Amino acid sequence: MSAGASRRRTWAGVAFILGGAATIQWSAAIVQPVFALVGPSSASAWRFLAGAIALVVASRPRPWRFTRAQWRGAAALGFSVAFMNLCFYQSIARIPLGSAVAIEYLGPFLVAALSRRSARHAALVVLAGVGVLFLARPGGGITLLGAVFALGSGAGWAAYAFASHHVGGLSEGFDGLAVAMSVAAVVTLPFALGRTGALVAHPVDAGRLALVGVMAIAIGFAFEMQALRRIRPGIVSVLLALDPAVAFLIGWLFLGQTITPYDLVGLVCVVGAGVGVTLDVAGEERVPLQ
Repeated sequence: MSAGASRRRTWAGVAFILGGAATIQWSAAIVQPVFALVGPSSASAWRFLAGAIALVVASRPRPWRFTRAQWRGAAALGFSVAFMNLCFYQSIARIPLGSAVAIEYLGPFLVAALSRRSARHAALVVLAGVGVLFLARPGGGITLLGAVFALGSGAGWAAYAFASHHVGGLSEGFDGLAVAMSVAAVVTLPFALGRTGALVAHPVDAGRLALVGVMAIAIGFAFEMQALRRIRPGIVSVLLALDPAVAFLIGWLFLGQTITPYDLVGLVCVVGAGVGVTLDVAGEERVPLQ
């Protein structure tokens, strides 16, 4: 692969990461009013169900043709993303969206810290970590239980980054993603069934959950998988440092959550680290996964 083609591939991956971040965090803002009706776990489960249906209809996967390795990858992705989102929704039900994403980022941050040995890369990872500390500082409206759930989501996020990379490399199109999200829908289905009556009685909230499912699952995760097909999981993990910045912006615009000077310092750090890593790897040659 030529240097120019490698650079274009990397920047395309960056664009997919940013698009996925904006879509997923926006959906997190949209879903929060539904928590009062069905609770965060049920909202997460209904989101997976709606998103999985949309993906299956759009991609028409043929899981009977999957190899054993493809099934393992899809199952790993489904379980990891289910755990990640169940914890994340419990977290944002208790603490501000930006803070939850900042703490959650510690999972992929550790993946990035171990992905490459170079002084420049290490410095950028440290810069991102400093930014996360500013964003998730004590006294920023964070509760212990909310932080614990955010950390659990971060562990799921780290597993998701590798599983998504694996699925993207083993399957064409979005077949693997559709099957993986169907696995997540089945895993979380018990949380959904108990609140069916509430959604039938409130069709507007049911429609909101369907919209969130399409935005986050069918669009947001599809964007991220496209990114993971173009750039390595360790690099994607550092670029995901942009997620706290996106989350704070979404929380400020749509949820009325405040941004303090400490938050601004944190945002500058994580955005600077993300841009720095992008420039650091833009010219690297990469062997395609396919």
